[in-house]
Amino acid sequence: MMAKTFPGPYTADLDGDFVVFLIGMRVNKPWAVRRWWPTFMAMRPMVKELEARPDLGLMHAELGWLGGPFVAQYWRSFDQLDAYARDKDHLHLPAWKEYNRAARASNAVGIWHETYKVHADEYEVIYGNMPRKGLSFAGEHVPVARKGQSAARRIGATEEDVPAVVYPGE
Repeated sequence: MMAKTFPGPYTADLDGDFVVFLIGMRVNKPWAVRRWWPTFMAMRPMVKELEARPDLGLMHAELGWLGGPFVAQYWRSFDQLDAYARDKDHLHLPAWKEYNRAARASNAVGIWHETYKVHADEYEVIYGNMPRKGLSFAGEHVPVARKGQSAARRIGATEEDVPAVVYPGE
């Protein structure tokens, strides 16, 4: 079943600061399946663990493909992300140690991550004729007019709200 599409432009609205964490992997030696498969299989159980425990701070995670599998995660705070990463009672730390022990030495798989601390009202997103996506799951999914017609207004760069292009029907 296809996700519901929202006609017109929408944006995301979140209260307070938050963190965007992107993490992914790249298979360097496709024939060495035994070397990269454990890394590939480790992420989904971690996401499920986090979704089952909202108190840990994950607001939303979305799996995708960006030169290899990756996950975009939206966290309430960096402290919560860091606490999860270091907690021996959760799935991440053992997987991280195993990656460092086995996969790194073989060069069969690479991993990457990027972490961004985002201040309240210093972000901008737009979804045109799309189902809910990414940040709109972490916060509220609202018509773009609620936060501003222009990207500059939505990101807080200006009080003016003069869009470069007007969306049809606006």
